[in-house]
Amino acid sequence: MSLDIPNLKSYDAKLKDEAAEEPTLEIPQDPPTKKTQIIAIYGKGGIGKSFTLANLSHMMAEQGKRVLLIGCDPKSDTTSLLFGGKACPTIIETSTKKQLAGEPVKIGDVCFKRGGVFAMELGGPEVGRGCGGRGIIHGFELLEKLGFHDWDFDYVLLDFLGDVVCGGFGLPIARDMAQKVILVGSNDLQSLYVANNVCSAVEYFRRLGGNVGVAGLVINKDDGSGEAQAFAKAVDIPVLAAIPQDDDLRKKSANYQIVGSSASRWGELFAGLADAVSLAPPIRPAPLDQDGLLALFDSKDTGGDVVLEPATDADMRGKNAAPKPSLEVVYDDA
Repeated sequence: MSLDIPNLKSYDAKLKDEAAEEPTLEIPQDPPTKKTQIIAIYGKGGIGKSFTLANLSHMMAEQGKRVLLIGCDPKSDTTSLLFGGKACPTIIETSTKKQLAGEPVKIGDVCFKRGGVFAMELGGPEVGRGCGGRGIIHGFELLEKLGFHDWDFDYVLLDFLGDVVCGGFGLPIARDMAQKVILVGSNDLQSLYVANNVCSAVEYFRRLGGNVGVAGLVINKDDGSGEAQAFAKAVDIPVLAAIPQDDDLRKKSANYQIVGSSASRWGELFAGLADAVSLAPPIRPAPLDQDGLLALFDSKDTGGDVVLEPATDADMRGKNAAPKPSLEVVYDDA
């Protein structure tokens, strides 16, 4: 028995047609006019998003801005540097405990401040016990109940894991929750693959009528090899800052020391990043295909010169590839 859902095929076809159309409404090229800039930061896990965001948010607060930092990574490590390594109670775990106790969640249960920065972690489920994307959606539903849309901030910075593609992680792009996206990457193929994937997501939802754009790329652990700069040029987005691969930065990050401060030798770098993040308009990127991404690197390092050799049925059967007696009846010649 077939299940007949009215208009399902026509609706699916409509979505495909809309995705194929060129958008008629261009993304504004001027700085956002709304007082609060909501900015989603995406990058490959371990590329340095948390390091970048903790120091960026601290510098913005030092410049007199009201900043809210929200960690949307299931690892819940966005705020660790800001709080000197101390774990911040997550919204998801706090909500569960409060619900079991029959108590409401209050701002002071989930939001904490240091150095002028307000910060919180959404958190995520334990491995195998739930969906991280759904956890993010639940977290934002709770933030709305706590009055998220009435909060008075100059900047809300959202830290999202870029190499997870299920629903909740694409929330800022898919639902226009943010005005712009900032990418964090390095001079390696995997981090730029993730950055390119996020550009593709922005482009896809732009075709569906979305308004989120990419403000630019922050290059972390820059060794001067130039692949990240080449990527930014190829997808037509600016480089907002290049944070060098430096042993002093590595040690300070490992010891939970803030360097995004005027008192630090790195203060000028992060002050420049703060200004660039503030002023960079959201623009529409031009994502690369796989061959275009690989072309940014030396072919001997990426396998770009490899020719694909099709497998055969005999290859797949292995030891079972020996011929077997045929059931076909063969007649002798008359």
